[in-house]
Amino acid sequence: MANKPVKKNLSALKRMRQSEKRHERNQAVKSAVKTMTKKFNEVLRGGNEEEIQKVYRDIIKLLDKASSKNILHRNNSSRRISTISRKLHKYLSGKAA
Repeated sequence: MANKPVKKNLSALKRMRQSEKRHERNQAVKSAVKTMTKKFNEVLRGGNEEEIQKVYRDIIKLLDKASSKNILHRNNSSRRISTISRKLHKYLSGKAA
């Protein structure tokens, strides 16, 4: 976070502490989403269907949780879920054909 002038107000200090904690927590969740997305794409290239389904469920769960806790906007998480689902269905339909 940017270095801001030190506040004397107790409530301002508490707010700064809270915002730093939330920032760290939100960054961790966003990082986990990105990591899981990369893992999904990697597994999709690998071709193990059971592993793909497992990672798919995990990433959907993670995105829904981030959306419900207002870390990601609901439209953002829905768009990501849609993109991932399209990739999965394209893979499965290509494999069946």
